Amino acid sequence: MPDKPTIRETVRIRLEELSDPEYREFHSRLLPGITGIMGVRTPELRGIAKDLKKSGWREYIKEVSCAWKEKGQGADGVLYDEMIIWGLCICGGCRDWDTAGEYVTAFVPAINNWAVCDIFCGSLKITGRYREEVWQFIQPYFQSGREYDLRFGTVMLLSHYTDQDYLDRALKLLDRVRHPGYYAKMAVAWAVSVYFVKFPDQVMEYLKQCSLDDWTYNKALQKITESFRVDKETKKLVRQMRRGR
Repeated sequence: MPDKPTIRETVRIRLEELSDPEYREFHSRLLPGITGIMGVRTPELRGIAKDLKKSGWREYIKEVSCAWKEKGQGADGVLYDEMIIWGLCICGGCRDWDTAGEYVTAFVPAINNWAVCDIFCGSLKITGRYREEVWQFIQPYFQSGREYDLRFGTVMLLSHYTDQDYLDRALKLLDRVRHPGYYAKMAVAWAVSVYFVKFPDQVMEYLKQCSLDDWTYNKALQKITESFRVDKETKKLVRQMRRGR
């Protein structure tokens, strides 16, 4: 009698059924260097995680995390799509921050691309109930030398801390980020532009005296000018603030 399939094997079968070759090709172009992409759309992955939330999410995380420790992420290890489900299981399954924090701590080192990072951060809604605890939790990530640790911390800011209470503290964190990685610097630029849209006067003052490197600073200005929520006159002024003109 054949062994009963593991929960991961059962999910793999479902992923194969939902795989879209055209979407896989499209998404692969957005994630250069990332292998093991099955091409399952994010809403479908959310649906799988939602089903696991009812029963089996802890076991799924255990199986996938063990596989990641053994083989890493990629075509021969944990699939990109499995990484998304892993993160979404944390977001949907945990009911208190003590539990969630342990799972997040184990998950963040596995993040190796912007998509997994950003979907995970945006979906970590438990942050809304434990804002100060999570704020303290993300602080060490801003001291890390790892690109996706920094992106995780930064995207957590723009996803959950874009309000007056955290504005000054968030800008100070962003201003101290020093990393050559594209995805870390891009996250900082994105975050600065998000804060600018919500707090144009305060962030304008910040930009006039900030310590951002030239690339990140100019990219932040670019993203501000691309926003539909910034008026034409402000965009004109922001363009004039570019460094190295």
